[in-house]
Amino acid sequence: MNIKNAQKEVDNWIKEHGVRYFNELTNMAQLTEEVGEVARIIARRYGEQSEKESDKNKDLGEELADVVFVVLCLANQTGIDLQASFDKKMDKKTQRDHDRHHNNEKLK
Repeated sequence: MNIKNAQKEVDNWIKEHGVRYFNELTNMAQLTEEVGEVARIIARRYGEQSEKESDKNKDLGEELADVVFVVLCLANQTGIDLQASFDKKMDKKTQRDHDRHHNNEKLK
């Protein structure tokens, strides 16, 4: 599924199952909360913090999907074609960073 289709799927879900989109500020707060949940899993599972027993069954993929869902909501409600923006960003990063990363001694 491409991003454009994902945006349509989220919009259809909101229309069918939700009452409406939360406002942009609420969605921004929700995005921050979801990113925090991802950070908690990463810090404990892959970082130096010990993982609490209650966190061991948390699904990182599910938490990342929550982040994507809220980002798609924000794109929809602010009129952003996220596919076009993502494609533009990938082109920019490819041109800007190709040699930079290959020449980075820290990455060897």
